[in-house]
Amino acid sequence: MLGDAPAVWERLGFTVQDGVVHLGGVRVVLGADGDGIVGWSFRDLHNRDLDGLGACPSDAPPPPPVAHPNTASALDHIVVLTPDFDRTLTKFQEAGLDFRRVREAGDGVRQAFFVLGPCLLELGGPADGDAVRFWGLTITVDDLDAAAAHLGDRLGPPKDAVQPGRRIATLRPEAGVGVPMAFMSPRV
Repeated sequence: MLGDAPAVWERLGFTVQDGVVHLGGVRVVLGADGDGIVGWSFRDLHNRDLDGLGACPSDAPPPPPVAHPNTASALDHIVVLTPDFDRTLTKFQEAGLDFRRVREAGDGVRQAFFVLGPCLLELGGPADGDAVRFWGLTITVDDLDAAAAHLGDRLGPPKDAVQPGRRIATLRPEAGVGVPMAFMSPRV
């Protein structure tokens, strides 16, 4: 759930239906009270203790595919930051999240990756602050060049991503979205 108004996402080329954006089996609910990412739920949640993030189980079936003018096809990953990387990593594993690996990102920052159904969760830290928090979203688009043309100067220039064979471009803050957002080419 995000605090962004549906009109903000519509201006970015997303198809919004009743305040919801359907992205490859994920529902992004817009118009929630608060700023940024304010909550989440997902299927097969075994334990709600996610180091303070708060999560609700869901038994809703995956949403049907929807075409988006910006060529978005999936939520690639959601980014969560933590001040205590090892503690949060342990809590996520104890909650039954599908842990894959840890990556040393440099300058003492580590990343852990989890599979959450059709998307990934990227945990980063240690980060400033006192609490675990949502940070941003990366959206998979079928055609990054077409998405860049659609978004114009609201999107930074596409560049090679960390993942081999993929490209990424970051949405500029002037686009008006309440969280950092990037658009990424499909997985190869």
